[in-house]
Amino acid sequence: MKAPLYNSAGEKIGEIELKEEIFGREPKKHVIWEVVKMYLANRRQGTHKAKTRAEIVGSNRKIYPQKGLGRARHGSRKAPIFVGGGKAHGPRPRDYYYEVPKKVKRLALSYALSDRAREGRILVFEEFSFEKPKTKDIVTLLEKIGISGKNAVFLSGEYNRNLYLSGRNIPKIDVKLAQDVNTYDVVRAEYVVVDKAGIEKIEERLGK
Repeated sequence: MKAPLYNSAGEKIGEIELKEEIFGREPKKHVIWEVVKMYLANRRQGTHKAKTRAEIVGSNRKIYPQKGLGRARHGSRKAPIFVGGGKAHGPRPRDYYYEVPKKVKRLALSYALSDRAREGRILVFEEFSFEKPKTKDIVTLLEKIGISGKNAVFLSGEYNRNLYLSGRNIPKIDVKLAQDVNTYDVVRAEYVVVDKAGIEKIEERLGK
């Protein structure tokens, strides 16, 4: 498995060999789906709540006599059947957090990266070199490598302040450390742009 290699100016200078056991797997969609579902569930606040009839503010007076009017029996305007009444079986605050095994997480990330590698959507740079934080520089770089306007995640092996500050305001661009990337980051990005140090971090992390 190979990926195009670029210099810091965005010029293609060759190709780089990627480890087959990490970037050359046959993706299993269900494993990726299971892990992405976990990440999305763990992001939920779970603060949704509807009031029950016991929590509605108002009178508890019986709205009309039980018998003699030919109507259905009702005891309170707070009943779920009435507009403004409580909600029957409504949502309550809850915690959506759960985990899948670490091995499954690593496997899903490897599958996601393999899918991008097979499609030629992993672009490797020798290094990300920016003299100063400047959004225009990274916009120009995106145009040079042909992914302007595309969803992309930039992964660096070490914290790169200039890269982060240059890319954080660009729509559809995410900048992360390679050791922090997860399956959801890769799945929602059309392109993975990573430096050589980032490739080493990923291979070290997934080669365990």
